[in-house]
Amino acid sequence: MDIDHIDWNHLRAFLATAEHGSLSAAARALGLTQPTLSRQIAALESALALMLFERNGRTLSLTDAGRELLHHARDMGSAANRLSLSASGQRSSLRGLVRITASDVASVYELPRIVQAIRLRAPQITVEIIASNDIENLMQRDADIAVRNVRPEQPNLVARLLREKSGHFYASTAYLQTRGRPKSLADLTHHDWISLGDVTRMHGYMIALGIPIEPEHFRIISENGVAAWEMCKSGLGISPMDDEIAAKSPQLERILPDLLHVTYPVWLVTHREVHTSPRIRLVYDLLAEGLT
Repeated sequence: MDIDHIDWNHLRAFLATAEHGSLSAAARALGLTQPTLSRQIAALESALALMLFERNGRTLSLTDAGRELLHHARDMGSAANRLSLSASGQRSSLRGLVRITASDVASVYELPRIVQAIRLRAPQITVEIIASNDIENLMQRDADIAVRNVRPEQPNLVARLLREKSGHFYASTAYLQTRGRPKSLADLTHHDWISLGDVTRMHGYMIALGIPIEPEHFRIISENGVAAWEMCKSGLGISPMDDEIAAKSPQLERILPDLLHVTYPVWLVTHREVHTSPRIRLVYDLLAEGLT
């Protein structure tokens, strides 16, 4: 095998197929015909002398060798994307306003580092952050790009699934030292809870997770996720939070981590004209890179 003669287009075809799960979806994403994409993958398998996919009818699944190579292909794809974005960011035409909407929690704890990357690569772009959970921000053109945890159904929006995130329930060490650490789900009824918004909705969510609490257990209520989280950090009760954000607060402990664990998707959403607006496309791609 001559690694110097591995075609990047073939690696890109492999990466897209692995991420999209089918030849048809990968071909659409790359703007290729399905036979062309299939030939590129076959050429890569031949060059590597490895089988990367197992074919079962119309479905594809990665082989062990394919899973091992996928990590490296992603690194190469990220490097190529960074090079392209860096070059694009130097163009003087990349200027103007781009409005990003995300939850208040994401806006405060996740977006600053990504906005910093946007400013470095495209200093003529102005970024406006709209802290909101409402997809109507996009529909009413109040925002250009949205970070959301549900996939929108509107046909004129483009949604990309970035990743699955995980979360647990947390309380401060000081609170748990005073009130005791729960050993079972039943113990949770002896604790104070923090509601993120409407108590009825929050209570229903807890019941669906098997948490046997009642509405009166919610002693703190806030529509603002950042405010609710700060209340939790201050020792006022139990609250759910994304694990990566919670890891930045060492004074917090997970509650029954083996029993109470949630996962949720992160979607990046924009209008279809993202493909024709260089500045929106640049910010969209930088958000995708930063949030994954």
